[in-house]
Amino acid sequence: MVFQIVKFAVISLLVVLIGAVILILSQRPKVLTDGQGLDFTQTLARTNEAPAPQIAVTMRDGFALQVREYPSSSPDVPLVVFVHGSGWHGVQFDALARKISDRADVLVPDLRGHGAKPGVRGDISYIGQLEDDLADLIAARRKDGQALILAGHSSGGGLVVRFAGGPHGAQMDGAVLMAPFLKYDAPMTRPNSGGWAQVMVRRVIGLSILNTFRIRALNHLTVIQFAMPRAVLDGPLGPTATTAYSYRLNTSFAPRARYLKDVAALPRFVLIVGAMDEAFDAALYAPTMREATDKGSYVIVPSIGHLDIVDAGQTQATLERFLDDF
Repeated sequence: MVFQIVKFAVISLLVVLIGAVILILSQRPKVLTDGQGLDFTQTLARTNEAPAPQIAVTMRDGFALQVREYPSSSPDVPLVVFVHGSGWHGVQFDALARKISDRADVLVPDLRGHGAKPGVRGDISYIGQLEDDLADLIAARRKDGQALILAGHSSGGGLVVRFAGGPHGAQMDGAVLMAPFLKYDAPMTRPNSGGWAQVMVRRVIGLSILNTFRIRALNHLTVIQFAMPRAVLDGPLGPTATTAYSYRLNTSFAPRARYLKDVAALPRFVLIVGAMDEAFDAALYAPTMREATDKGSYVIVPSIGHLDIVDAGQTQATLERFLDDF
């Protein structure tokens, strides 16, 4: 009897694993056409000025993380770490970082897998490495007793939420979330994030099954592609764009499956989103997140889309008021 039970269990497991592999192999990356993704027009226009130069900050595995620093001349200011969105890099915060550097010491990393010196573009070594990198950067640059604010846009905002719910979350004193990605099935997320993200759903399901059994050998495979406009790819910053993510990077760049649990771990925060956001329904953030926490305030900026929220005047003003409390 015991033998029969064990035999049934082994056969069932093999069927599940074979099914997972079939799901993974049934999808492959494809060439995306230049369609209705996000509008990079103003983002590209703002990169005409030379951004601050980058320095290398060494991570625990020896990787040289590329970081822009904007130190304040004022004493006793908080440390702000900006976290960029999917497919792009820290240059998106250059103008905003300059403007608030009188109120904070500012760090803007190009996350591992991104930017001009990504390591392996679109990939990392293990799930959770982006959080560890942020923790290493903070440890290297944070002054004794300095308040810490993490500020992220889109998937970067999602990473801030994930960081709050992870092993390093207690370090945070505040958070600024600019149109954050919470999860593909969160109420505010539009289909495919407004056409920006093309998810290989069968691959994600198959890899999720394997990871349930701690089988991680295929986590390097691509599971999501981004509809990066030709205007970006054919321009001077084209080589710095990242158009696809592996399973382990994509998983690391968002809150966990129970995203409201990560939301509940946030310290005091402010969420800023444009009323015209192409990827998310701005009106649904507050009712969704208030189910988990009462620590947040919510600002909807009229006539502003997803990417342009970063440099909106109301975003700067809201961020400055938030920082003044620290």
